[in-house]
Amino acid sequence: MLLADPSTFADPGTSLGSMPAYGAQHLAAVAVIVLAGIVLVPLARRYRGTGTETRVTRAAGWLLLVISASWTLWGLVPAHWDVQQSLPLHYSDALRYLTAIALICRPDWAIAICYFWGLTLNSQSILTPDLVYRHVRVLEFLEYWFAHGSALLVAVILVWGLGYRPTWRGYAVSFAAAVAWAAIAMSANAALGTNYGYLSRAPEGPSLLDVLGGWPVYVLWEVVLVASVWALMTWPWVRLSRRGLDRPAGARGLLRRLPARVTARTVRADRPATEAPAPH
Repeated sequence: MLLADPSTFADPGTSLGSMPAYGAQHLAAVAVIVLAGIVLVPLARRYRGTGTETRVTRAAGWLLLVISASWTLWGLVPAHWDVQQSLPLHYSDALRYLTAIALICRPDWAIAICYFWGLTLNSQSILTPDLVYRHVRVLEFLEYWFAHGSALLVAVILVWGLGYRPTWRGYAVSFAAAVAWAAIAMSANAALGTNYGYLSRAPEGPSLLDVLGGWPVYVLWEVVLVASVWALMTWPWVRLSRRGLDRPAGARGLLRRLPARVTARTVRADRPATEAPAPH
């Protein structure tokens, strides 16, 4: 067990093994994330557009920012330094800060990126985790699942709880940001022999990349899959926006948002009625 193992705390630099995928710890972490989503989405809908929404999301954003910065600094401490892991160049490293920015300031570009990256790129770390313990097992376990779980939950809450909807322009900006981040990570990988973003080789454990071929073929397949899946994630919201229930959120056209008064019941009531007999 994670908390009972006497090697939970070890000297810095000691290898402590890894968390087995689909074991009890993995499934428990996923269950907590799912339960949190079930609780938080209805609460977000209830307080959407109120002062409570603003206060709570800003507080959560600042908490995420402090934890993210602390973890980045933890990795940069000489005793913990590992060039393979310490630089914040994974997509999840960027998401730590993007989710905080999205909650604190609500910039449209950050919300759009959180939606696309958080539900797809980030979810791979939840479904096929690559968690290797290096220093303090409990801390690394909690941080890994807090970071990936919060990135997923923030994306879900922003869209299904607080009513933000991506547009085709938001899709394009998010895709361009993903490509730009890949270029940065691949440049670092080429210079340092690292594997940030898993863009130089697949993870050690099982992952979706295993079925996409070797490098660099799997990278090209990733580009195609991401572009296609994100388009499918955008199309329903664009189609729904034609009903005129949402409003532009931001000046750049990256997002739209449902007003606080619009509920699922309102959306159903607004649907065109089926053909009715013409009056005589």
